[in-house]
Amino acid sequence: MEVTNKYIVIKTQIDGKPQESDFEFKTEPFSLMVKPGSNDIIIKNLYVSIDPYQINRMKTMSSSQKASELAVGISPGEVIDAYGVGKVIASGNPKFEKDDYVVGLISWGEYSISQGFILNKLDPMGLPLTYHVGLLGFSGLTAYSGFFEICKPKKGENVFVSAASGSVGNLVGQYAKHFGCYFVGCAGSPNKVKLLKEKLGFDEVFNYKEETDLNSTLQRYFPNGIDIYFDNVGGEMLEAAILNMNMNGRVALCGIIAEYTNAGKRAAPDLLNVIYKRITIQGFLSGDYMSLFPEFLTTTIDHLRTGKIHVLEDVSVGLEGVPSAFVGLFRGDNVGKRIVQVSLD
Repeated sequence: MEVTNKYIVIKTQIDGKPQESDFEFKTEPFSLMVKPGSNDIIIKNLYVSIDPYQINRMKTMSSSQKASELAVGISPGEVIDAYGVGKVIASGNPKFEKDDYVVGLISWGEYSISQGFILNKLDPMGLPLTYHVGLLGFSGLTAYSGFFEICKPKKGENVFVSAASGSVGNLVGQYAKHFGCYFVGCAGSPNKVKLLKEKLGFDEVFNYKEETDLNSTLQRYFPNGIDIYFDNVGGEMLEAAILNMNMNGRVALCGIIAEYTNAGKRAAPDLLNVIYKRITIQGFLSGDYMSLFPEFLTTTIDHLRTGKIHVLEDVSVGLEGVPSAFVGLFRGDNVGKRIVQVSLD
C-alpha cells in the first residue's frame, strides 16, 4: 500500500532568527510495506518534539554539527529528524512489531522510515504519550543528569535556573525543590513567573525582562551567593551568575538559546572569578548519561504518581503547526515542553 507523506524541510540554511517562511512542506509517495529482507521499520508519527538545538543543525556552519551524531547539519530539502513517539505500521526488524509504540528519532513528517537507530519500543505505562516525548524523554533526562550528576547538589544549597518555564528548566526547579535546595528561577513574562511560583512552588522567580541590572538582581535574590547555576540561556545571564557564585560553585551548561541566533550576545564571564572561586563550568549532553535512564525513569515516575512533579506541556495539533511552534521557541512563546501532535493514534 502506498500513501502520500507530507514532511517539512528548510528552504535554505538559517543563520539568524528562524522565520516560518524558512520552511516549506514537501510531499512524496510513501510505501507502507517493508521490502523483503529489509531491516526497515515503517512508523506513523504521532508526536514530535520541538527543540531549540535544531537551529544549530540548520545553520551554514556550527561547531555542534561535528561534535555529536545527533546534531549533524541539515541540508535544504532534507528530511528533518527529531525525537518523538510513533506507532509501527510495518517492520522487517525483529525487535519491533506492527502496532508497537516506539520512542526515539522519527521526523517532522507524517511517516518515518527507521533502521532502529535511537529507537526503542515504548510501554506507555498508562501515561499520556506526550509525557514520553518530554518529561520522560530527553528533556527530563537532561534536567535529571545535569542537576544530579553535573551539579552534585547538597541539601540546603542555593540553586539558580534560567529559562525556568522551559522544558528543562521547570524540571530542574522541581528536582531541586524535592531535594531540599533553595531555588530561584527566571522567566520572561508575569504569567510565567506566577505559574512557577504558584503551581511549581519555586521559592522565588523574577521576570528578567523587567530587570536592568542582572548582577544586582541576583545579589538581591541570593544574598548568600549561588552554589549551583543551571544555564539554559548563556549571554548576560551567565555573566551575572558567575559574578554571584560561591566558592566551589558548579555551573551546568545545558543550552545557550540567547546566543543561538545572535553571536553578539556571546557570554564573556569573569574568568578570574572562576579561577579564584574554583568554579566548575561543564557543558553536557543528555546522551552522555543514558546509563542513568532507568534510575531517572523510576525516580521521575514515582514523583509524578505521588504528585511531587507537575507536567508543563505546550502541545499544538497538526503538522502544519511545526514551523510556527519552532519559531516561537526563540520568542519565548512556550510554557514547558513544546510538542506537536502530528496525527491521532
